[in-house]
Amino acid sequence: MATDKKRPIAQFEPGTYRVSPPKNAKEVIDLVREHGIQIVDLKFTDLPGLWQHFSIGLPELNDELFDDGIGFDGSSIRGFQEIHESDMLLQPDPATTFIDPMCETPTLSMICNVIDPVLKGPYSRDPRYVARKAEQHLKSTGVAQTCYFGPELEFFIFDSIRFDQNTHCGYYYVDSVEGAWNSGRDEGWSGGNLGYKPRYKEGYFPVPPHDTLQDIRSEIVLGLMNAGGQVEVHHHEVSTAGQNEIDMKFAPLVRMADNVMIYKYFVKNIARRHGKVATFMPKPLFADNASGMHCHQSLWTEKSNLFYDSNGWALTSELCRWYIGGLLKHAHALMAFCAPTTNSYRRLVPGYEAPVNLAMSQRNRSAAARIPMYSDSPNAKRVEFRCQDPTANAYVIETWLEYKWKHEVDPVRLRRTRGSSISTSMPETRGGTSCAQKKSEPLGSLRATQCEWT
Repeated sequence: MATDKKRPIAQFEPGTYRVSPPKNAKEVIDLVREHGIQIVDLKFTDLPGLWQHFSIGLPELNDELFDDGIGFDGSSIRGFQEIHESDMLLQPDPATTFIDPMCETPTLSMICNVIDPVLKGPYSRDPRYVARKAEQHLKSTGVAQTCYFGPELEFFIFDSIRFDQNTHCGYYYVDSVEGAWNSGRDEGWSGGNLGYKPRYKEGYFPVPPHDTLQDIRSEIVLGLMNAGGQVEVHHHEVSTAGQNEIDMKFAPLVRMADNVMIYKYFVKNIARRHGKVATFMPKPLFADNASGMHCHQSLWTEKSNLFYDSNGWALTSELCRWYIGGLLKHAHALMAFCAPTTNSYRRLVPGYEAPVNLAMSQRNRSAAARIPMYSDSPNAKRVEFRCQDPTANAYVIETWLEYKWKHEVDPVRLRRTRGSSISTSMPETRGGTSCAQKKSEPLGSLRATQCEWT
């Protein structure tokens, strides 16, 4: 993309990674003029959780776009409208503006809310609106002002993926220069092989040349920072064949879901720029670790973390344990959103760090709800819910996790978890109950669950 080399494409506030976003239409238009933008791209999320988009020229970027929106065919979007009620509107959110580094033409991207032109209000099936309602609901309860989320998305970067299903064959084939199965492959070096293939389940934290994807991850991180995301760390993950993780700093529900969509967009496109293919498919490889989206969560007032109690088990408050109790009680129904694909249940099996027990623990990564013990700081106390994977719709899953905090399960009545590094003073948890093992289980539980987010 052509830019002015003398001028950075984003202004960072001192001491942070945060970009100051535009606050209104005027500031968006000023940004367009400042950076020589030629195209404006409008992005929104469909019901399954994938980004859709269309682009407009600069003459269409005006106050009316932000006030009244712009029309599109809702019947062509999965989970939206029928053909006889297809007219819908997109209304850009100025605070989500970022200069899109994936486009050669200077392009400004904005995330949009979907509007019903007949009801003159937010569209009920817009995942972003569902998340916005959840934030409003939390404040209305008086329990907390903000729910912070910090998802850890894992993904694979392969050199090739091939698959087909037709009248005479059916197959899938993935390959990576890092794959342990390629240790004997002729790599073109006079019949030789350069080695350094991470063995199965030994891909966690090796330096190059084992880790061939360091620079690609760094490019993704820098792009996310320029787009307004705050990134804490990136590294190679456990699996062979190019499993990765990039962790973003926590943010409120809607903003973090926006960041997840930008994250996936950058990962897929930057991998493709390097002649590779990225996938958030949970379990693309047999007999090695899968990709999850462990989600750290905490409830806050303006300046106080409501999940912290200096006298509580693992320094957690009673509210935190009630929150966990709600997650565990409704875990099977939650899996309909946390693990939405059939491949998701290939991940939820013993032996690969996936959460198979509906239990809470201080450190055990096989528990569904884990209390990280890295720090005793009140600000750091949180629960990590480990069941979901990155195919989940970020707006909807975070909404459900926030909603299920209600005082429905008394943690004192829960049975103690069996596992390593678990305090003998911990409240009892739902021991012996496993996470859903197949897609039909959460769907059945969901039908039996009453939820107001419909």
